[in-house]
Amino acid sequence: MAVTGWLESLRTAQKTALLQDGRRKVHYLFPDGKEMAEEYDEKTSELLVRKWRVKSALGAMGQWQLEVGDPAPLGAGNLGPELIKESNANEQSSSWICLLQPIFMRKDTKMSFQWRIRNLPYPKDVYSVSVDQKERCIIVRTTNKKYYKKFSIPDLDRHQLPLDDALLSFAHANCTLIISYQKPKEVVVAESELQKELKKVKTAHSNDGDCKTQ
Repeated sequence: MAVTGWLESLRTAQKTALLQDGRRKVHYLFPDGKEMAEEYDEKTSELLVRKWRVKSALGAMGQWQLEVGDPAPLGAGNLGPELIKESNANEQSSSWICLLQPIFMRKDTKMSFQWRIRNLPYPKDVYSVSVDQKERCIIVRTTNKKYYKKFSIPDLDRHQLPLDDALLSFAHANCTLIISYQKPKEVVVAESELQKELKKVKTAHSNDGDCKTQ
């Protein structure tokens, strides 16, 4: 029922769509004034970006809050803390060194919710990744107490689905911890239904001017 309810809210939201640079950009306006913007790969329909914006108590529009996608770069030519740089200790070496500040981001696949935490140089056996059923979140810890992070899965909250330890896994490579949570079948079906719905939305091209509104 909850899955159907969230899908129905997406169906009934006011939507505009724009095709630009190989991405299909969809903007949702909900009856309560909340806005959601998504970007999909034009060819694969893979979700690349999702962000939200809500009005303040005084009615002003707030800043966009990123849920899925790469954090905004700090600026061209400026090495930000989210980047990894190549070691120049040996010009022939392809080894990498991590900068100190970990950077957290979400980047899903078709079948999994996935998060990447960059700049974590510790070996895999240092990390513990688990589900906290009471708080409905995932918790990342290190045995050396150098890193701690907990985060929710908004999709499961919106669909009112439980978290399952069996669907959680993680890997580590190149100073990056990759956490995957297999999407429940209800989510996979709902996302497929949404793509069918989005095909009904008239899509403008970047040279067509304003987006068409459903």
